[in-house]
Amino acid sequence: MKNWLFRQPPETPCPEEWAEALEISPLLLDVLWRRGFGSRESMDAFLSSRLDSLIPPAAWPQIPDVARLLADELLAGKTLAVWGDYDVDGITAAALVLDVLEFHGLPAVSHIPDRRSEGYGLNRKGVEELAAAGCGVLLTVDCGISDGEAVARARELGMTVIISDHHLPPEELPPAHAICNPRLMEEASCPCPHLAGVGVAFFLMAAVNARLAGHTGRRFRMDDVLDLVALGTLADVMRLSGQNRILVRGGLQRMALTTRPGMAALKVVSKFDAAARLSAGQVVFRLAPRINAAGRMDHGKLALDLLRCKDHVRAAELARELDALNSQRQQEEERMVREARQQAQELLAKRPRAGLVLYGRDWHPGIVGIVASKIVEEFYRPTIILCEDQGAIKGSGRSIREFDLYEGLSRAATHLLRFGGHKLAAGVRLEPDRLEDFRRDFEQAVEATLGPGQLTPSLLLERELDFATAGDLCFLKELELLQPFGPGNAEPVFASPELIIRERRPLGMNREHALLKVQDTVSGVTLTAKAWRLGEQFPPACVGRRIRLAYTPRIDTYNGIASVDVSIKDWQPVE
Repeated sequence: MKNWLFRQPPETPCPEEWAEALEISPLLLDVLWRRGFGSRESMDAFLSSRLDSLIPPAAWPQIPDVARLLADELLAGKTLAVWGDYDVDGITAAALVLDVLEFHGLPAVSHIPDRRSEGYGLNRKGVEELAAAGCGVLLTVDCGISDGEAVARARELGMTVIISDHHLPPEELPPAHAICNPRLMEEASCPCPHLAGVGVAFFLMAAVNARLAGHTGRRFRMDDVLDLVALGTLADVMRLSGQNRILVRGGLQRMALTTRPGMAALKVVSKFDAAARLSAGQVVFRLAPRINAAGRMDHGKLALDLLRCKDHVRAAELARELDALNSQRQQEEERMVREARQQAQELLAKRPRAGLVLYGRDWHPGIVGIVASKIVEEFYRPTIILCEDQGAIKGSGRSIREFDLYEGLSRAATHLLRFGGHKLAAGVRLEPDRLEDFRRDFEQAVEATLGPGQLTPSLLLERELDFATAGDLCFLKELELLQPFGPGNAEPVFASPELIIRERRPLGMNREHALLKVQDTVSGVTLTAKAWRLGEQFPPACVGRRIRLAYTPRIDTYNGIASVDVSIKDWQPVE
């Protein structure tokens, strides 16, 4: 069970007439007021999130100058090489750049590094091969800001180097000809400091597109690539506020079209109709893993080929390949999670630990980050998952909101060959004989911040909501105005009044879930609620028990019939 925290409204009451002016209910108005929208204008901008509200590329710092250099080099006849990362953000960014340049008839090639043999970011060998192939311009997307040595080598070879990235820059920047990174902008002047790599590429290429149009007489429609922007932004778990919210909302609408064969095929193998309207969650949990599976299990170029494929038959073949790779990834992930869970339980049985460092010699290096997230979710401790990789130990870490993972790794850095990341996620590399020393110092670093005991996760709730309102399809339809949901714009969770469990049925192959019929003791309304992964907490004997739920109500449509779906996030007994 979690600590329930309620959003507190400002001391000043919200003007009731705003609800009528915005054409929303007083209840939705209260939700927005509690979420910090302090003016009618800010509420309207949030709810509408129109594409014409995007900040023009010319108004961004860095972008006009970088776009001018890039366009001039392309018009001078130089061939561009776009170097992306092997994850969804990097692959979608590379596809976006190539789409724009292909429209203008400009030569370009791509390089997506192999996760195992090349690792993250630029490398000398790859740069040298691109230079030898005649590439005169090197554009990075979603990487490059920490790759000083490779950038210097590219310049030695006569390449014009332009870095577009969104990761935290080091103290010493790489010697590129130009850099476009919102993390380098003054926060007050940056329209959106939390853009994904594909978001940076979008605004940069929009500016390049405008300059090229002055020479070619043709202008690419940038809304044609919003599906890529939405996919990459959601997969990279960026804050869905400001410019990101507008981009993702527009991108989800674009994704409902079937104009990109690769996206349509990806939706089909993910068990959706090709023209289905998807939620942010469906993109994150169904589409993104299949794109990521390419880089994790094979090579990211497969995913890039899919997103740029023009032929529906070939796109279907590539999508099936990614789906098969994703199935392999799921099987490997299940094994690794099972072994990591057992190892964590054994370590914690010996003594309390505030953090976890888990190692499996044959664990897959492309999956350690996913496993780290699963272990953090289950044990609520900062966790590093390690495996053997080319004679060294490589790993990925995930953290909880109370602990800065990057800062914690800094305190154990003497045992690491290298590390990088941010507050909630990081990657590490170390020699095998330093594993135990690293584990000791990392655990001490976590304990120094959090103390020796395990923390209890908190759950943020909007307010109390009775079942009479939760069962109102008009209100639930209104709640959809808050979409897309994600970091910075969480899906609403409400607290129920006192309920009675009337029925209980098991769900799932292993009965790990439960389906409950629960009745509101005040309104008398009964709704069906699903307790995912909470089956053990609701045994058959729970029928007749009085509880309160932390829950999210949604509209569920099946065969054209709409019903209310209640998803249980947590619960408390009523004594």
